[in-house]
Amino acid sequence: MYESLKLPVGIENFEEIRTKGYYYVDKTKLIEQLFDRLGKVNLFTRPRRFGKTLNMSMLRYFFEIGTDASLFDGLYIAGKQALVSAHLGKYPVIFLSLKNVEGLSFESARYQLVELIAKEARRHRALESSPQLDEDDQKIYAALTQVQDGMYVMAEDVLYGSLQALSELLYKHYQQKVLILIDEYDVPLDKAFQHGYYREMVALMRTLFGKALKTNDALDFAVLTGCLRVSKESIFTGLNNFKILSITDTRFDEQFGFTDAEVRKLLTDYHLESKYAETKEWYDGYRFGNVDVYCPWDVINHVDRVLDDIDARPEAYWINTSGNDLVKRFVAKANKTTRDEIERLIAGEAIEKQLRLDLTYDEIDRSIENLWSVLFTTGYLTQAGRTEAGNYKLVIPNHEIREVFRFQIQEWFKNAVFSNTEQLTAFWKAIEGGDTSEMEAYLNRLLSNSISVFDTKAVDGEKESAYHNLLVGILAGNADWLVKSNREAGDGFADIIVETENPDAGIIMELKYVKDFSAMEQACQRALAQIRDRRYQEYLLNDGRSDITLYGIAFCRKRCRVVAESA
Repeated sequence: MYESLKLPVGIENFEEIRTKGYYYVDKTKLIEQLFDRLGKVNLFTRPRRFGKTLNMSMLRYFFEIGTDASLFDGLYIAGKQALVSAHLGKYPVIFLSLKNVEGLSFESARYQLVELIAKEARRHRALESSPQLDEDDQKIYAALTQVQDGMYVMAEDVLYGSLQALSELLYKHYQQKVLILIDEYDVPLDKAFQHGYYREMVALMRTLFGKALKTNDALDFAVLTGCLRVSKESIFTGLNNFKILSITDTRFDEQFGFTDAEVRKLLTDYHLESKYAETKEWYDGYRFGNVDVYCPWDVINHVDRVLDDIDARPEAYWINTSGNDLVKRFVAKANKTTRDEIERLIAGEAIEKQLRLDLTYDEIDRSIENLWSVLFTTGYLTQAGRTEAGNYKLVIPNHEIREVFRFQIQEWFKNAVFSNTEQLTAFWKAIEGGDTSEMEAYLNRLLSNSISVFDTKAVDGEKESAYHNLLVGILAGNADWLVKSNREAGDGFADIIVETENPDAGIIMELKYVKDFSAMEQACQRALAQIRDRRYQEYLLNDGRSDITLYGIAFCRKRCRVVAESA
C-alpha cells in the first residue's frame, strides 16, 4: 500500500500531498497542542527544511472556511471530534509565506511583499461583492488589490496597514475573527541584512506586524514561523501577547522534524529497513526540547534516491538548499581558541557555550559568540544538555553537518595557504632543493595555525589520507609541476610523485601517520625504505629523470618530520 505512494520531494502544500497520492507523516497533533497552549501570537522557530511551511499549510486547510474536511480523514486530529466540530473550517485565514520576499534593493523586496499581500487579498474574492462591506470598505479592498501597467501598486500607508485592513474586511464579511499565518517571517530581514537595506526592512516589518498583531480587534490568533528568534525590540515592539516556541522548548517538540519512530515507519513502509543505520548517522541528531529529530528534507530525499538506486550513498541534501554562508563566516572569524573548539566539535566532543537566542541580524557578526548562537538556532549545532550554570553543551548533530564543517575548513585552509605566496614559493623551492628544515618549519607552522579536520575516531589509514590530501593540494598549486597521487610505480603505488619543470629532476614522497611524536623519525625511515624496496623511483627513471629526491614524511597530530635522500 504505502510503497505505491509518491514521496513529496519539495512539496509543501498540504492539500496537494493529501489529494495526489503522496506519503504524509502525520503532524496534525500540532492542532490539538496549539489549542492546549494557545497564545494570541505564537512564534515557532526551527531551522530551514524542518517542515514549517507544510505545517502552516496544514493549519490553513484545517481552519479555513470552505475547506475540504476529507483532507484530514484517517489522521490523528480526525479522532478529536469535539475539536474538529468546533474549529475545522470555521475561520477566515490570511496565509503568507515570506520566503521569497527578497531582492538586491529595498524597492525590489518591497514589491515582492506588496505582490504577496495583494495576491492573498485577491484570493478572498468574496470581499468584492460582500453585502457586509460598505463603500469605504470596498475602496480599502481596491487599494489592497490595485494593478497598474501589469504591476501591483500599494501606497506606503496602505502597505503598512494591509494585513490589519484585510483581516478587518474578512471579519466584517464572515462575522468571525481571523487567523493570520505568516511563514518564514524572518527571511526578508535576513536578505535585507545581506544586501544592505536592513534598517528600511525593519521599519516596514515593525509597522506591518505591529498593526496586524498588536492593535487588531479582528484577530483571533496568529501563528508565525521562522529560523531565528529575532529580538522583540527589532520588529515585535510592544507585543506583550507573544509566545515564543523555540528549539529549546519542550512544547511542540515532536511536531517539526521526523522522530525516530516516524523514520523507522517510513523506511519499513518502503521496505528499506536496511537503510536505517545510515539514515540515522547522516540525518538524525537534532535536539528539539526533549526529543531527538531527523531533518525531514534529508530523509525524504534520501529515501526517494534509494528507491531508484538501492546502492545510492547518503548525500548532503539539506546543505545544498540552505547554503553554508554561516559556517563560512564562522570559520573565517575563528581565532586560535575557536579553531581549537571547532576541532573538538568535529572530533565528536561537546563545547559549552552561553547563548543568546534573541538577536537582531545586525548583531550577528559583532562577535564570534553571537555566531555560536546563530549556528545553534539554524541547525548547524545542536544541544546535548545544559550545565549547572545554564550553558549549552553544543555538538555537531550528524554526519551531514560534519561534512559541511569539513568542507568549509578545507576551503578556508586553501585560501590561507595560497594567500601567502611568498611562504608558499619558499616551500616549493625547499622541496626542489632538499631543504628538510625549511619544509618542516613551513608545514609545522601551517598545521599549528590551521583547523584540523582529523576525526579522533578515524582509523590511522583515514588520518594518513587526510594529510596526504592536504599535501597534494599544496603541491598541485605549483603550475609548473605535474603532481600525481597514488600512482602505480615499481612494485606498488607511490603516495606522491612530482615531475618538476626540470626535465631531469623528480620527487617521490611517502607519508606515514603515527600516534606518538617519538615515533616520527623511525616512521620517516620506514617510508624511505618502502620507496626503495618497492622501487617507486622506476616510474621517474623510465621517464628519463635521473635526478630524483626521495622524501619520507611523518605526521603526528599538528607536527611533521621530513627526511630526504637521493635515489
